[in-house]
Amino acid sequence: MDSYADVSFWLETAGDLTPRPPLDGTAECDVAVLGAGYTGLWTAYYLLKREPGLRIVIAEGEIAGFGASGRNGAWCAPDLNISMERLARLHGEDAARRIQQATYDAVDEVGRVAAAEGIDAGFQKGGELIVARGRHHVPAIEGAFREYERFGFGEYYRLLDAAGVAEKVRIAGAVAGLWSGSAAIIHPGRLVRGLATLVERMGARIVERTPVTDVRAAVSGAAAGGGARRAAAGGATGAVGGAPAALITPRGEIRAAVVVLAGEAYLVRLARLHRQLVPMYSLIVLTEPIDDARWAEIGWAGREVVASARLSIDYLSRTADGRILFGGRGAPYRLGSPIKDAYDRHDPTHEMLRGFVRTWFPMLADVRFTHAWGGPLGMPRDWHPSFAFDPRSGIASARGYVGHGVSTANIAGRTLADLITGERTPLTELPLVNHQSPNWEVEPLRWLGIRYTQGAMARLDRRSEATGRPPTGRSLAERIASH
Repeated sequence: MDSYADVSFWLETAGDLTPRPPLDGTAECDVAVLGAGYTGLWTAYYLLKREPGLRIVIAEGEIAGFGASGRNGAWCAPDLNISMERLARLHGEDAARRIQQATYDAVDEVGRVAAAEGIDAGFQKGGELIVARGRHHVPAIEGAFREYERFGFGEYYRLLDAAGVAEKVRIAGAVAGLWSGSAAIIHPGRLVRGLATLVERMGARIVERTPVTDVRAAVSGAAAGGGARRAAAGGATGAVGGAPAALITPRGEIRAAVVVLAGEAYLVRLARLHRQLVPMYSLIVLTEPIDDARWAEIGWAGREVVASARLSIDYLSRTADGRILFGGRGAPYRLGSPIKDAYDRHDPTHEMLRGFVRTWFPMLADVRFTHAWGGPLGMPRDWHPSFAFDPRSGIASARGYVGHGVSTANIAGRTLADLITGERTPLTELPLVNHQSPNWEVEPLRWLGIRYTQGAMARLDRRSEATGRPPTGRSLAERIASH
């Protein structure tokens, strides 16, 4: 890529983007990490906090923060994309509650570390507002509140009427809302770039413009037993015996006792994980800075992160310099799960998002838009995140955030550090650990199913808006996409 500042507004405003030197020949270390995004950097951070002597090498195909960590909607919010109801059916109600509590804790942990380590991440805990833009959205809002109450988290939330929503932000057509104080807004680019600088200062090495093309598992117990702790004592190729695990790149191998696969959607480029995820593109538009007079009309002084109950997903945030970010789905899935820079822009979807801004905020009918970008997020077949470590192969991984990655990646980093160092903690007891999602269907069945569901969900949204009737939840598309 010619200019990394063109990737997103967040990278453009994150400071120096000069690439770090790439890998030059074979490297040996204790822990090798694929991906210098939130997951890889948090994992390195927590490992080095526990074992300061660890030799960690992080391989990044472009620059730190190039992926979703530098492109997202600025939400640092609780919840996973898979519901507590679904988690309870799979793992029991107690496990569902523990997983949910971990997401609230993760938001605070991101803010704590940013403050403690001097990272200017723009962390502001202004809360989250889910809006019903019409009566057809009200059942979804009320249903979400009942689910939180049932699992013991009702105190975190408050149902709002139209006036209550307007007290926070004035949105055309808003008739109700669900508010929580548990979410924060961040500057994604500064958080990820700050984490990269931090882990380097702690002793990690980041090699950029070094794409990983394959992964090799350890042979004959090279990674068996105490993971990173044993590696620190014996070295990646020393006392443990056998051949170490490795990241394979065009510039050489990175050999280590433990390899961490932290590429999220980009993991589909590895043959062994190609059908574990599909790269779903989420796109964003950004307005020019809005003048004080129009902000007085809109409100939004608390800078809550905002979304509606649309099936097709939307998300909004207010930047520190007074812009409105509006993101959503709509870009079509491509046959074979490719990831290409060209897919970061999809004119019909970006134009749809600009229209939404003007519809939600009629006072911005003539607003200018200065930025448009997008990128892939990783979607497993069952919507279920997974954090895994196999001591026999030496391979650890985290994936499947489905758009909830800012806080979930922090949970992933702490969990992987626990697993790799052999610590038994409340995080390692969560059923997110070593969960195995089913593979996606082979093509073209995968393409047919996803494209059908994308189109059908958009049609259901349009029908509800036109008729005022909520989706039934019984349509084929809703059942396919239920989570």
